[in-house]
Amino acid sequence: MSELSFDGQREDENVVFVFRRHISTARRGLLFLACMVVLGIVPMLLWKDDSRMFWVFLGCVIVGLFGAAYSYLLWYFSVFIVTDERIRQITQKSLFKKTITDLWLDKIQSISYNVPSVFAGIFNYGTILIQTAVGDLVISQVPKPGKIHNKLQNITKDMTNG
Repeated sequence: MSELSFDGQREDENVVFVFRRHISTARRGLLFLACMVVLGIVPMLLWKDDSRMFWVFLGCVIVGLFGAAYSYLLWYFSVFIVTDERIRQITQKSLFKKTITDLWLDKIQSISYNVPSVFAGIFNYGTILIQTAVGDLVISQVPKPGKIHNKLQNITKDMTNG
């Protein structure tokens, strides 16, 4: 029995594992932080003698940190919950908006994955494609896609055998 639980979980449903997209999906926040640091440095370089420019720089860094934290929170609260009955995708769109999608395991026809680039190979992430009769679920930037693929294959195999 798994000790993990989530809102909307059925009584006889057990969580098998949970995964997120690769942390690199939160890179926009780091890019925003870097841009804000550069933006804060420019006034300090232009007006070196004005001590108020340090506070401008500090304000830019603080705004950048908030942007990076926001990006991280969107990544952290966007998860894929795999149970013995379904795959639940929770996508955090903003601080107060999220989308939840369920894909029942008995609807899955095939599961495949690929590593789309050298960069993805170096950082060990890829794309998982889950095909069903009604459409495909494409999960991009999944860390260790081979491992996740094998776990999903085993769960769907257990569904058809059990």
